Amino acid sequence: MLGRINHVALAVPDLSAAESAYRDTLGARVSARQLLPEHGVTVVFVELPNSKVELLEPLGENSPIAAFLEKNPAGGMHHICYEVEDILTARDQLKQSGARVLGDGDPKIGAHGKLVLFLHPKDFFGTLIELEQV
Repeated sequence: MLGRINHVALAVPDLSAAESAYRDTLGARVSARQLLPEHGVTVVFVELPNSKVELLEPLGENSPIAAFLEKNPAGGMHHICYEVEDILTARDQLKQSGARVLGDGDPKIGAHGKLVLFLHPKDFFGTLIELEQV
């Protein structure tokens, strides 16, 4: 079911500082900012040869990232994203196995313009998992 790691997402309290650290200090290529109001985040992607790092900043007062940063003021790993070929088949298999899909269970359009959904971290050893259809 799982394909390659698409990205690791880091919640950050200051997206400008995080962009600068990755671009200027680490010499990485950083994408343009994307506002994703339906997910409550502003994101940039750090492009790596084999994957990406997603830097997330809260967008709006009800952002799930704001709640994460309240518990982790310096920021930290928020989720890991795996690629799947068929997100609906993956969702149905996971639900049948007892995994909980967050939200209403229907995939949403993510930052890459592809369908995504999230799995409850309590079902995966404390790690929030995002699945993205490729």
